[in-house]
Parts: sequence; C-alpha cells; structure tokens
Amino acid sequence: MAIVTDRQYRQILSTALAERSSGIEDLVSDSNPLFNVIRRKGRMRSFSGPEIRQTLQINKQDSQWARGYDFLQNPPIELWNDAVWTPKAVYVPVSLTGQEIRANQGANQIFDIVDGTLEAAENALVDAFDEALHGDGTADGGKAIIGLAGAVPIVTNTGVYGGIDRANVAMWRTSTFDADTDFPDIGTQVDSTTIRPMLSRILSQRSRGNRAADLLIMSEEHYWAYDAATTAIQRIAREDSLAALGFSSIEYVGGGKRAEIVLASGLNSNMPSNTTYGIETRSLMLRYREGANFATLFDGDGQMPINQDAIAQFVMWEGELTLVNPAFTWRLIDSDPAT
Repeated sequence: MAIVTDRQYRQILSTALAERSSGIEDLVSDSNPLFNVIRRKGRMRSFSGPEIRQTLQINKQDSQWARGYDFLQNPPIELWNDAVWTPKAVYVPVSLTGQEIRANQGANQIFDIVDGTLEAAENALVDAFDEALHGDGTADGGKAIIGLAGAVPIVTNTGVYGGIDRANVAMWRTSTFDADTDFPDIGTQVDSTTIRPMLSRILSQRSRGNRAADLLIMSEEHYWAYDAATTAIQRIAREDSLAALGFSSIEYVGGGKRAEIVLASGLNSNMPSNTTYGIETRSLMLRYREGANFATLFDGDGQMPINQDAIAQFVMWEGELTLVNPAFTWRLIDSDPAT
C-alpha cells in the first residue's frame, strides 16, 4: 500500500506553496535592483477593477497680478486627466505527473520532489520578471508588463503610454541624452573622465527643487566608468542601500543631488549595454491586483485534470509598472561607444 496518496501529495504541495509564495517576492526583490528599490520605498500598491487608472494634473492654473478695477480672468482649463494601463499577468506552472508521484512514495521523497519543483518555478518567475522589468511590453504579443524600455524609451516623442500619446503631450515624455552628440564640450564617450560631468549636467537639467532622479541603474560600461572616476573615499554606500543586499552599488553626490547607483549587468542580464536609467522613484509604482501578488491560481490543493494523470497548480502575479511623472526620469546612452 502506498505510504502517500495523491490526496496527501496535493496537501503537501499546497502547504509548501503557501509557505513559499510570500518568499517569491523576496527572491524577485533580491535579484532585481529596480524591484528591490520599489519595494523598499513602499512603491507597491494594489488595485481593483479591469484597469489601472492614475489621475494626473496635466495643466496648471494661471495666476494674475491685478490692481483696482482690473478684470480678473477665469478661463476654463482642463486641469486633470487619467492615465490608464491594462494589467498584465504572468503564470508559472507547478505540476507533476502521476508517474512522478508514484515513483517518489514516502514522505522524504515527496518533500524532495516538491521542493525541487517549487525551486524551478521560483527561478522561472524571477527570470520572467527581470526580463519584463527591462522590456518594452511587447514580449509574448504585448502581454508582458511595460518595463523600463517602454516607460523610458530612447525616442521620447512617439508611442502611446498609459493611454496618452507622447507625440501630442510634451509633459508625458521622458528625456534621452546621447553621449556621442549631446555633450560636445565634455566628450563623445562615457569614460572615467566624462561620466561625472555628464551626470551632473543631466541632473541639473532634469530636476526642480527636491525632485530629481534618485536611482541610477547602469550597464557595466557606465558603472565601471563611474567607479574609476571616484577615489575610494568618494565611493559612498548607505547602510540601507542596495550594496547591503549584495548588489554592486555606490552613490552619486554632486550638484546638490544624491542618487543611488547600481550595476544591473551580469550573466544573462537583460540590461541594455552602454545605458544608464535615471529614475525618480517617487514617480514609479508597481501596481498589483489584490490576491494576485505571487499567489496561487487555484484554491485548495490544486487541480487534477480529468483526462491527464497529473496534478497542476500555478503561481501568478498580475499588475503593471507605472511611471506617472516622466519629467525627472531619463536615459543616458552612448550610441557610438567606439568614437
């Protein structure tokens, strides 16, 4: 007689998923610096309904100096509008066949195979999120979330983002700076002598008051250029920074601004080469559907298809990455690093 029945196996799978599903968010956070910063700064928020809507102030009231009998102007102004995103969902299957179950009878063997199956699912979800967070939303026929490539595009005055046409609404555009053409008095390459002056100029141009990019996500070329531009005493790392979590991270200080710099390259990295993203994190948010934030799809112990000798469950996430104030977010590229 079998020691562990299919029913018992499903209960073990369900219990293991319940224990580990909350840890999947930790795994994604620990592997992707952007997700980590969003989570650490409280920029994750749930939503409900068929769409993700964000109310935007798209205009400002006109002020008027007046004296005596001057007529006071009160023209109609469209002050508010909504950006709208369609939520995207990712699913990772967790399943085993009846043959695998029967070949692993016994409590220890069952736990081993469940653990291995869940670890594979977790790794798949981490990889999917990393790819999507750097993508433009066109993966899998447009079913993936719109990552940095779409939220902070190279060509800033085309395309529709959040239901708003960037060609028609200037305030809805981020900025792109090309080291090869935009800094003739500094240089035409990103290297140890040009990286700090370029960053200082960009941050001074794309800031107002206390608003500016506070996170610089760099490719390998830009990160090591900045690292070489600073002496050991200038390489500042806060205790709460990404460096404390194992990421290669230093801090930019200059022009009255501070920004965390993190290396986003590495083995099988999805970060584009010769690129720096300057992100104002207060404008960025990861919206997720309540009950679908790295949760299981089916209730209970999963599903057993009527025409298959298998047990199936899915880990899912649904939502979208949203950038609601593009003015202080930018991209630095080196379109011709050989020149």
